[in-house]
Amino acid sequence: MTNHATAYETGAATSWQDALLLAARVLLGAIFVQSGFGKLMALGGFIAGMESQGVPMATIVAPVGALVEALGGLAIVLGAWTRLAALAVAAFTVAATLIAHRYWDAAPDAMKMQQIQFMKNLAIIGGFLSLVASGAGRFSVDGWRARR
Repeated sequence: MTNHATAYETGAATSWQDALLLAARVLLGAIFVQSGFGKLMALGGFIAGMESQGVPMATIVAPVGALVEALGGLAIVLGAWTRLAALAVAAFTVAATLIAHRYWDAAPDAMKMQQIQFMKNLAIIGGFLSLVASGAGRFSVDGWRARR
C-alpha cells in the first residue's frame, strides 16, 4: 500500500509542478520586488542605514544591493533567468541577514525578534536554492524560451 500511495503522491505533485513553481516564484519574489524598489525610491535613507550598521562603501553597496533585490525579485516572479536570479537574491539575502539580523549581538529586548528574522531569512534562502535546483517551470519566461 505504501508504494501505491507514494506513486499517487508523486504523480499528483508532478502534474501540479509547474503551477506550484509559479506560486513559489511569486510568493518568494514579491517581497523582494516591493522591498527593493522601496529602497531604490528612498536610496538616501537606505545608504544612511547601511552606514549606521558599519557597512563599508555603503554609497556603492546600497544601490547595487537594492538593484539586485528589486530586479532579481522581478526576474524570479517572471521566471526569467531564474536560476541565476535565485542565486543572486539568495546571496543578497545572506548578506542582508548577516548585516541586519545579527541576533547574537542584539540588545536583550531585541534578540528574540532578530533571531526570528534571521531564521525566516534562512527559510527564504532555502526556497531560492530550491528554485536553483528546479528551475522556473513551464509557466515562466524561461519555460516560454525553452519551447520556442
